[in-house]
Amino acid sequence: MDDLNAPTQAKAPTSDIAPAETGPKWKGWLKELAETVVLALLIFLVLRLLVQNFRIEGHSMEPNLHDGQFLIVDKISYRLHDPQRGDVIVFRSPSTPGKDFIKRVIGLPGEKVEIREGVVWVDDKAVAEPYVTYHGGRSWGPQRVKAGELFVLGDNRPSSNDSRQWGMLPRDKVIGKAWLSYWPPQEWGFVPHVSHAGNR
Repeated sequence: MDDLNAPTQAKAPTSDIAPAETGPKWKGWLKELAETVVLALLIFLVLRLLVQNFRIEGHSMEPNLHDGQFLIVDKISYRLHDPQRGDVIVFRSPSTPGKDFIKRVIGLPGEKVEIREGVVWVDDKAVAEPYVTYHGGRSWGPQRVKAGELFVLGDNRPSSNDSRQWGMLPRDKVIGKAWLSYWPPQEWGFVPHVSHAGNR
């Protein structure tokens, strides 16, 4: 007797998965690597236009900033406005090529600056300087700050190479405003600037 329920032949299963690419995968990785490098380079260049890191060497800004301390310098602010008295700035040394200095702005263009036995006078008014621990007893000037110049001093007056030695700082040598201390960790925070808006 014939078997009416004989099994039919099974069909081969079908697949929705596309066949694997046969081309070399390294070309795709190389393209991604190149894009990542270009993007990183662009970010670096943009950041370099805005900020710069700086390591303090020496003790001229004691007790407020210390030897070996690392800072971030804001390079964009002074494109928008001029430095003010009390600002801590980083600049290219006018006396030592290839070296950067950090000092505080004391005298602005058009002002007469004088130091009488350690006390700073601007336009015949004594400047309050809470950031200075020891003024020393030196005298200097008087001398007027010309257009395009700044008179700068270190906070540690007896141990600072500044405008008293090499004269006025050309404005175009200013790199930027000291903004943030990031190393060592215990010194982390914004660099303190003192406003002398009333003493103009």
